[in-house]
Amino acid sequence: MQLGAFSVSLAVKDLVLSRAFYEKLGFEATGGEADQGWLILTNGDCVIGLFQGMFEKNILTFNPGWSTSAQPLDAFTDVRELQQQLKAKDVVFEAEADETTSGPASFMIVDPDGNPILIDQHR
Repeated sequence: MQLGAFSVSLAVKDLVLSRAFYEKLGFEATGGEADQGWLILTNGDCVIGLFQGMFEKNILTFNPGWSTSAQPLDAFTDVRELQQQLKAKDVVFEAEADETTSGPASFMIVDPDGNPILIDQHR
């Protein structure tokens, strides 16, 4: 099962302060909208998202259809197919993708320790 590019989405209290901290670790902003409360930072193949006021917990995020450098992939497993595969394995969903659509969609599951996992397809 190929879930897509991995990143960690961090729920931050202060976007400016968090950005400055991660820049000291060698990350640089490569996307997002700071005035909307979110930024994407990269350091090599490592990707983190900083999100202020958007959610309560940090989230493990996978993006089907994207490379780690946020470039579209020619071949990938659609989020709805991933959802069907996980349902067949009796995974419980917090939120589901609409399986009657195509294109962008997402679903959320939670691991046994309460960590949210977002599978978020942008294309």
